[in-house]
Amino acid sequence: MQKLKVKIVFLFLFSFLAPATQAQQADTSVFKFPIQMDAVVIKAARGGWNVNAFIRRVKTDTTFYKAFRTMRLVSYTATNDIRVYDKKGKVSASLYSRTKQHAAGGCRTTQTLEEKTTGDFYKRNKEYRYYTAELYAYLFFTKGKICGENDKVAGALNERGKGQIEKSKYQLKQLIFNPGSRIAGVPLMGDKAAIFEPQVAKLYDFKLLSEEYSGVECYVFKAIPKPGKEDDVVYDELTTWFRKSDYAIIARDYSLSYKTMVYDFNVRMKVRTTEVGGKLLPSTIDYDGNWHVFSQDRERVKFHTVLSY
Repeated sequence: MQKLKVKIVFLFLFSFLAPATQAQQADTSVFKFPIQMDAVVIKAARGGWNVNAFIRRVKTDTTFYKAFRTMRLVSYTATNDIRVYDKKGKVSASLYSRTKQHAAGGCRTTQTLEEKTTGDFYKRNKEYRYYTAELYAYLFFTKGKICGENDKVAGALNERGKGQIEKSKYQLKQLIFNPGSRIAGVPLMGDKAAIFEPQVAKLYDFKLLSEEYSGVECYVFKAIPKPGKEDDVVYDELTTWFRKSDYAIIARDYSLSYKTMVYDFNVRMKVRTTEVGGKLLPSTIDYDGNWHVFSQDRERVKFHTVLSY
């Protein structure tokens, strides 16, 4: 049960993608399921823009993952706001901190500039009491110096280490950076995360829109469960904003939920990116998660992270 608890938290932490109001039209050429497109996208397609090639890009994108790998190679200041809630919705424990990542000579370290905690956020030995906090620290803090990292993505997404924690890291990477893929090893969930597979895709409505996001022209890809199919899927929403100029991901929203006799979770995440010195990097991350594993206490945690480069 302990292994399952770690696995579930790893998967759904971070964890780790004004539609046009004009008439929409279905395109049935993509993985045999219709995609509704707004008038701007239809016009672009008629003008020669390759919709199928774009959908393939959605499924195989690596820019988002590269942004997070690049984050480990640069210096930045992070504002970390983590709050744990009780069943009545009141804050029972919290951490607010400002940290500085120093990156130089192929190594990085984390310096705590400021930290305030409330409640029982830490155990007596200064270890994290909550798994969500522990795994947040894994993602954003270092213990001592870490060296030898790079921002190469070829093959990195499929790297699997030995041991339960390393397997969970692999599953986390797949869920956050390769959404829509099969996630092996999570009991009772099967292939329900694989939204591009025919047996799962038929449960979704897909949309492709043209929007401006923070002054940037974007194509927006949305996957939303069909009415009445919400209990049969894992992703309640997957929305990604791709910059038109180079298809880099500038924003992604996730909403996931699932319930079994052994565990349940309901998680929402929002990730935004920014460009610094020609490199795409994460800028803000919001997480709102409620999860429970049989025989363990339920965790209700929200965090907000702001990264300044």
